[in-house]
Amino acid sequence: MSVVRVDLNVSVDGVGIPGDWTPDDPFGKDWTTLTKAFAATRTFRERVLGETEGRGTTGIDDKYAKASFEGVGAEIMGAGMFGLHLHRDDPDWRGWWGAEPPFRCPVFVLTHEERPDLEMEGGTTFHFLSAEPAEVLERAREAAGDEDVRIGGGLDVVRTFAKERLIDRLHIAIAPYVLGDGERLWDGLRGFEEGYTVSGEVAESGTIHLTYSRRA
Repeated sequence: MSVVRVDLNVSVDGVGIPGDWTPDDPFGKDWTTLTKAFAATRTFRERVLGETEGRGTTGIDDKYAKASFEGVGAEIMGAGMFGLHLHRDDPDWRGWWGAEPPFRCPVFVLTHEERPDLEMEGGTTFHFLSAEPAEVLERAREAAGDEDVRIGGGLDVVRTFAKERLIDRLHIAIAPYVLGDGERLWDGLRGFEEGYTVSGEVAESGTIHLTYSRRA
């Protein structure tokens, strides 16, 4: 059955977007720390970096990395995740991911500045929409067919869908680091776990994988 799902990396103190980024360094050094275990997996190196040599970890972190890409028929993301906050006046901006983004499906970008559809190599097409979450989700479900809809981020988008109870499965990879500064996932989401079954698993890297699955 098709589900709406989320996969996020957060720190022990719940930071999902570190606060040390600048316009010249839009990810910041803390982002590398936060995503270190994910970026070390074989799946990330193959799917995102395009490597074919078989390098990378193959343990529990890789199991979740692989699952995060499987069965996704459509993606939803915010304007910030696409990079429009830094490239608002650049009509040629095509995102962070190069000519062949790792999504390989229709991607719906939530923005107040609608743009023409952007078709990329590898099956990714970006659609820019100004609409309410439920309306965007309906479009994404239609595009996904029998496959899942993944909400990629940023955190404000995830929280919006969470508050409206539109998420069926939330997976968070808790990196064993305290960042202390940045945007936190759980702000404003007290009681989110009600109605969900929670499972957990600890990876070799020390990353804790928690999954909230909506009860039937």
